Amino acid sequence: MKATLADRWRLAQATLGARTRMPGRTALAVGAIALGVALGFAVQLINDTAISEFTGGMATLSGDAELQVRGPRAGFDEGLYPMLAHDEDVAVASPVVEIEAKIPGRDDTLTVLGVDAFRAAGVTPALIGDASDRYDVLRPDTIFLSPAAATWLQVKPGEEVTMQVGLDFAALRVAGYAHGQSGALYGVMDIAAAQDRFARDGKLTRIDLRLRPGADAPRVRARLASMVPPGVTVVTPQASVDAFNRLTRAYRVNLDVLALVALFTGGLLVLSTQALSIVARRSQFALLRALGLTRRALAWLIVIEGAVLGLVSAAIGIALGYVLADLALAYFGADLGAGWFRGEALHPNFDPLAALAFAALGMAATVAGSVAPAIEAARADPSVALRSGDERIAWSALKPAAPGVVLLIAGACLTFAPPVAGLPVAGYVAIAAILVGAILLMPRLASWLLERLPRLRRVAPALALDQLRSAPAQIGVSLAAIVAGVALMVSMAIMVASFRISLDDWLVRILPADVYIRPGLGTDSAYLAVEDQRHIAALEGVSRVEFMRVQSLLLDPERPRVILLARDLPRDDPARRLPVVASADARSVSGLPPAWINEAVADFFSLHPGDTLALPLNDRSVPFRIAGIWRDYARQQGAIVIERERYAAMTGDRTANDAAVWLAPNAAVADIKRQLERPIEAHALAIATPGEIRALSLRIFDRTFAVTYALEAVAVVIGLTGLASSFGALVLARRREFGMLRHLGMTRREIGLMLATEGFVLSAIGLCVGLVLGFVISLILIEVVNRQSFHWGMDLHLPWLPLALLAFTLLALSTLTALASARRAMSVDAVRAVKDDW
Repeated sequence: MKATLADRWRLAQATLGARTRMPGRTALAVGAIALGVALGFAVQLINDTAISEFTGGMATLSGDAELQVRGPRAGFDEGLYPMLAHDEDVAVASPVVEIEAKIPGRDDTLTVLGVDAFRAAGVTPALIGDASDRYDVLRPDTIFLSPAAATWLQVKPGEEVTMQVGLDFAALRVAGYAHGQSGALYGVMDIAAAQDRFARDGKLTRIDLRLRPGADAPRVRARLASMVPPGVTVVTPQASVDAFNRLTRAYRVNLDVLALVALFTGGLLVLSTQALSIVARRSQFALLRALGLTRRALAWLIVIEGAVLGLVSAAIGIALGYVLADLALAYFGADLGAGWFRGEALHPNFDPLAALAFAALGMAATVAGSVAPAIEAARADPSVALRSGDERIAWSALKPAAPGVVLLIAGACLTFAPPVAGLPVAGYVAIAAILVGAILLMPRLASWLLERLPRLRRVAPALALDQLRSAPAQIGVSLAAIVAGVALMVSMAIMVASFRISLDDWLVRILPADVYIRPGLGTDSAYLAVEDQRHIAALEGVSRVEFMRVQSLLLDPERPRVILLARDLPRDDPARRLPVVASADARSVSGLPPAWINEAVADFFSLHPGDTLALPLNDRSVPFRIAGIWRDYARQQGAIVIERERYAAMTGDRTANDAAVWLAPNAAVADIKRQLERPIEAHALAIATPGEIRALSLRIFDRTFAVTYALEAVAVVIGLTGLASSFGALVLARRREFGMLRHLGMTRREIGLMLATEGFVLSAIGLCVGLVLGFVISLILIEVVNRQSFHWGMDLHLPWLPLALLAFTLLALSTLTALASARRAMSVDAVRAVKDDW
């Protein structure tokens, strides 16, 4: 009787339902894709939370301002304010003094904003205190905290909050709360009181402008920009958000890419799992074809099977991603340990669009991983596939080498491409092209390597090598996930090790003194006055002291402020204190004062040694000659070093933020601490040795890269499970072969040895290719991706011990997997294993 279409469909459903009889491999494939989706979705939620937190804070502090006048962190002359306030296009001008104030006993700072309450009410109402006594907004000893800041400092109205000013302390009474309801941490006080308390007489940090109705903001902005002094600019409030986004974008994008790596290796695992399940069900598919199912219908059924797996994986991944994002925000913070955010823990907001996007990516990965196996199943000849042993010729045809070679060449060429919008887009594409190209060439490479292995005399190992030589394409499919996982982990391990060792070497270079004294690096309120510097230099046991003043300059309104380091430098060789990577030619010496820029400034502004750079100092533009470019891992936004005496002469600022102290013979750090703590409260100064600073810096580095370690470990785990799944599937597909070998007299031990040899050789090939590929990718990460993302160079360092442990672990696990698969295959009676051939 001729089968109807409904009969064929029910038969197809039953045959494809055999997938459920392989729960282990199916669970691995679903878990890999779900994990990739979860990591990508979690990183996206964390990034969105970080941006939302910063944007919300900026919106609160900017209020209804349409334009802002901004300058250096040290401020600009307040004489600019009346000129702008009386401009015909300005409705309200609100002057602001902004100080990052050090809170004793805390590492974080509190943003203190000095405002004119009458002017701020018309522009930034969130900066007005909600006071029971309306005169508190004008009193010099009061401050209004944002609700988030009050919670963070654990103070209530009526209590006092203490801030460090220089090496002294000022107590301010909390008169109430600021009106803002965002999570921003800030305090508000009267502008005159802020200028007086924090030594900012005659200085403003910014001026918020609300324009008159009908005023053309771009035109007004251009006109006012021509009126302000050098180093001061007129921008929109959004410019600060954009500058922050630009500063952190490379870090966030790199995390996104790392998360997608797990999804990519998961897709390869799906490819491997689907391909080998096709091998196991090859005769069943041939039966369907013989009963009238068309090639196209069979291919679509397999692709739909992959889509169903993708749908399940995506649902699990989205739920898991939200949980991971919540845990990461609680433990690492919104910046995942990078150090840009502070304060209370945040919680992610579920983003439906992002969820749909990553769910679609997960489904796309499973569908893409199912296409090639579907084509392979459809192209099989039913009359041949129904015969026993046909599974050996599945995936047996070596594909053309041209696509793989083209991708490798394209990847190599892309490494020379410039960044796109400040991101190493070409670098990412180059890594993907090289990785995919190498995977496409795996069958031919495996065949080439196997042909060069010696012929063995023992039967079991010889049969193992012959089996591998006869199926190089299956080897390529089996090794796709492990090669990708190993290559990516090796590349990240080399890059991170190179970065960490380069960072450690850099710290040794820039920390030559015996002890460092810092009242609060990165704050505006804590500093060393001239008398404090004299006191430190006169301490018993001090041989020499070099001081440094840290400030910030606005060189480009579209970028964050650049750090200015005014340092005491040796007169005979100033560059001796800096890790210089490029110096100006002696012939370029001019009468201009020297400046040394870090690699970020050189990249941002396309500068080279010998060029001229104008720096806005004290409201005027001062030209400097670039004497060299130095390596800097601490200031991604850019840093410039000039001589401190020259800086003091130009600005009149002789305060310092940092003191490097060389001790006399037989002097001890404890003696210096004891002498300093007598006249100064202990928590007013941070006193540390170079070793302590290095240890802290490396701990911060490890914390920052903790997420990176986790993501790369996930990629390798997926690759290892892929290899285990692939090998297990191949062994089960060959159980009739093992039954025949048992009938011919081979013992279980010999078959186990044969499979162990196959597993060892298979993993050794994958390991060798993965190591070489990982080394190549690490060079791209170091020389292209990191250089274009973060604008710093590093020296190549190979972590030999971790790589050796990885190789040993991989080989051991692969061999154990093969032995476990052999035991499972041999659990079937030899007679039953070959009954299909009777």
